[in-house]
Amino acid sequence: QVQLVESGGGLVQPGGSLRLSCSGSGVRLGLYHMAWYRQAPGSQRELVARITYGDRTNYADSVRGRFTISRDNAKYMVYLQMNSLKPEDTAVYLCNAKSSQTGIEYWGKGTLVTVSS
Repeated sequence: QVQLVESGGGLVQPGGSLRLSCSGSGVRLGLYHMAWYRQAPGSQRELVARITYGDRTNYADSVRGRFTISRDNAKYMVYLQMNSLKPEDTAVYLCNAKSSQTGIEYWGKGTLVTVSS
């Protein structure tokens, strides 16, 4: 089974930056679409950014221009660079992998990002 582990969350002031990392199992991870989702207390989980098997990216309107998703398949890693953070970015951020062939999905347990002065 594919296993995903997130890291890099923490407390940051508004306007600051964080980089989240997602470590994959390395089991043909290059064939997966990768994404970051987030879930704030009392809210539904929402898609933040996605990078496809073909390295195409898309972003939620709320983060476009501030966040950048990237991947390093050789290191079995996916990243989310978050700049100009806002209090509304506060959430648990979860890494997601979706097979480009079968559509089967895997989830990490999440890392908490808190944006507060």
